[in-house]
Amino acid sequence: MQNVHFGSIDEFLNYLPDDELKLTETLRKLILDCVPTITEKLWYNVAYYKGFKGMFFLWPASVLWGKKQSHKGVRFGFQQGYLLTDEEEYLDKGGRKQVYWRDYASLKEIDFELLRFYIYEAAAVDDMLRKKK
Repeated sequence: MQNVHFGSIDEFLNYLPDDELKLTETLRKLILDCVPTITEKLWYNVAYYKGFKGMFFLWPASVLWGKKQSHKGVRFGFQQGYLLTDEEEYLDKGGRKQVYWRDYASLKEIDFELLRFYIYEAAAVDDMLRKKK
């Protein structure tokens, strides 16, 4: 189903073309700075981030799902996106019920302040889910 297989996050990062690598590294650093207790792992050959539940993923376009490229740049996914307040309608829902995302084709497209807000909200939602358990 996928065009590649990686054994580690480093292999994943080394595979990426320069433009996607810069985006991925920037978004990755943002996640790790905002939620330092998060766990990073490779899942479906892309970077996934987990607290109590799955929280985020970074999916570069060069890592295909199937035979076609589904987006450009890097997709920043929110696994519990449906639980976030999205009054700005910043996240793409794509007809999905749970996972929402935002695609970035360049660094200048990233609204860091707004993205930090969503990351912190996702962390608060994850904490709420943990406390409910």
